[in-house]
Amino acid sequence: MVALTTQPYGKIDKADLALTECSFEKGANAMVLFDKGDIYYDNDFNIIVEHHKRIKIFNEAGKKQADIRLEYYGGNRFEYITDLQGEIFNLNNGNIENTKLDKKQLYTQVVDKNKMAIVFSFANVKPGSVIEYKYRQTINSFYAIPIWYFQEEIPVRYSELKTSIPEMLVFTKQQRVYSPLTKYITSTESRSIGGGSNPYQFIENVEIRATANVHSLTEEPYMRSAADNRQSLHFQLTHVMPQGGFTQSYSDSWDKVGGILADDEDFGLQLRHKLQNEEAIVSKAKALKTNEEKIAYVFNEVKNDVKWNGSDDWYTNEGTAKAWEKKTGNSAEVNLILYHLLKQSGVKAYPMVVSTRSHGAVNPAFTFLYQFNRAVVYIPVDSIKHYVLDATNKYNSYREVPDNLLNSAGLYIDKENKKYNMVFLQRSEPAKQAIYVNAEISPEGKMTGIAQISNSSYNRYHNIERYKTDGEKKYIDNLRNNDNNFSITSLKMLNMEVDSLPLNQDVNFSLDISGSDKDYMYFKPDLFSGLRTNPFISETRACDIDFGYCNDYAIAATYKVPAGYKVDALPKSISIVMPNQSIVFRRVMAEEDGVISVRYIVNYKKSQFFKEDYPDFRAFNKKMHELLDEQIVLKKS
Repeated sequence: MVALTTQPYGKIDKADLALTECSFEKGANAMVLFDKGDIYYDNDFNIIVEHHKRIKIFNEAGKKQADIRLEYYGGNRFEYITDLQGEIFNLNNGNIENTKLDKKQLYTQVVDKNKMAIVFSFANVKPGSVIEYKYRQTINSFYAIPIWYFQEEIPVRYSELKTSIPEMLVFTKQQRVYSPLTKYITSTESRSIGGGSNPYQFIENVEIRATANVHSLTEEPYMRSAADNRQSLHFQLTHVMPQGGFTQSYSDSWDKVGGILADDEDFGLQLRHKLQNEEAIVSKAKALKTNEEKIAYVFNEVKNDVKWNGSDDWYTNEGTAKAWEKKTGNSAEVNLILYHLLKQSGVKAYPMVVSTRSHGAVNPAFTFLYQFNRAVVYIPVDSIKHYVLDATNKYNSYREVPDNLLNSAGLYIDKENKKYNMVFLQRSEPAKQAIYVNAEISPEGKMTGIAQISNSSYNRYHNIERYKTDGEKKYIDNLRNNDNNFSITSLKMLNMEVDSLPLNQDVNFSLDISGSDKDYMYFKPDLFSGLRTNPFISETRACDIDFGYCNDYAIAATYKVPAGYKVDALPKSISIVMPNQSIVFRRVMAEEDGVISVRYIVNYKKSQFFKEDYPDFRAFNKKMHELLDEQIVLKKS
């Protein structure tokens, strides 16, 4: 058995090359054999990261792990990577063969003015191969210790991080590690910098942390993001306490982080820049009577006129003036343009930094600037109401906080009054979907009818985006759940351009329910509900559930029984409730004079559920979907 530890570069055990599967996660395509980091300071107090990683490939699908991308902040050589080496090991007739990484396979990609990436691939990789690489990363900073990840998209057999930090540098650490540490060692070491008779002497605090047999982080339905759930260690400098000197605090409060942003050339100082020919928009906005009209007008002008280039950053790349001229920019440029025009139009607005759902939720207890990845616009309306505007998506509404920002926090910047406050972004009111179906069934087993579907809030915007992006045919296929027995003969989309009204859909449809038995007809009465599939079938859950916002579903339907038939089986009226009252499901069924009346109500009173509550949550969803799947049975009389 191979020990759970690291090995010197270039030395490998045959046992690792002979491995055919991961012992603690069967079916994995590849596995990190070990990932080792050593973080320390050089004599100029720059951060040095020595990184050594080794990966085992099990099958064809695992070969993509041999495509390596190392991102870093290379702008102005803030960071740079040197001493990169790589090699691949294979077994050939019982002998170990290793091939060095061809440096011709390396290339450097410029992501933007701040970010760069070294990209390379290993040739001749195949199932059974082991790849390894190491490099030295220099960070021209004494505070920007990078995040260390103990968990990845493939299982990690062993991960170890050693940090050696001078005692005068005080870091807050956020340790998101759920697997038990297999190693945690602390010690101190004496160190001196400079020669001669009076070198600078100090103590270093040394810590070694290691984890073993960490399962891969797999995608689960309605998990917020990998960033929120990946096991990791984060560092933030809060104080510098030099010997015999004055203690200096850094970004240990949101006020300080806000002050840094306000004076940043790529954020706060961009707000002064005039936009070419901005007067036309500003003068038209000023002529409008209410703030609401001004906000709506300017927001629509920017989101329809300036295209988001797909890059998410809290800082600008080319600057707002250039982005306005080119009519395209990153998320910060698009939304700081929006802020500037609103401000010039007399609207009391503030720039705000936020984190998108995929980037991870902001933890207000840790004042880390890297928690943010987008700039938006914050407009306080009154003591309880506010708007959060994001013009990167043309389907967004200024009336709703974009749903990919919900259940997280944003930091708004009021430089004039030196106020830098955190705001929790949420929606307490549920998004609603109401469906009314009126149908009749022929003796031949053909159901025909009309459906009226009303969607508010996020359900409205998502349906409009899907309709306009996918096209009507694909949208209709989704409405009928790709059921070949289901046909939609006409669809009208109403109120698409009026975001203060619900989206209404008028649908004419037919459904073949004749089946194979000539004496019986069967059908599920929850047509168009979108609740046909239960995503929570796994017996275990590793991550919390985050829907983003609450949903209310109301379905009402009437079905006219055909002549010559009677109701043979009608599902019973029933209500079920989650133990903590967070979800309520009701079904009411009745039949009178040959007309079946159906009503379903599903109320989600919470948008987030902890993984510890998953057994109850799963059991409720299983029961609810069993009830939704129950059919009405008609029998020939």
